[in-house]
Amino acid sequence: MKALFDFSFNSFIAPSIAKIVYLLVMVIIAITYLLFVVVSFQQSALFGLLVMLVLGPLFGLLYLVLARVGLESLIASIRTAENTGELVRRAGNAGPGNAGPGTMNMPSYPPTNPDSSL
Repeated sequence: MKALFDFSFNSFIAPSIAKIVYLLVMVIIAITYLLFVVVSFQQSALFGLLVMLVLGPLFGLLYLVLARVGLESLIASIRTAENTGELVRRAGNAGPGNAGPGTMNMPSYPPTNPDSSL
């Protein structure tokens, strides 16, 4: 709830509601499937069977996969943004004496030793 009123957009709300959105998409697809089956049987029994056994499940599955991939893409983008922000935060804390994990202390260039010659 706090993320809804975060006008600086520092926190993301999509990861917390993705499960709810996916559940709603599943329910909407199921209701749409049932409505199409009923309407198809009103047209003819053969068309109703075709929609119920072949076309309905095929298109329902297709739309469910598209919804899932779309939500996963959104969540992956948000996690990438969060992880990038964390890396920037860690890099900002790494001063000359605190290079951070996985980094090497590189010598300064040009060399500061006046006795060294090329």
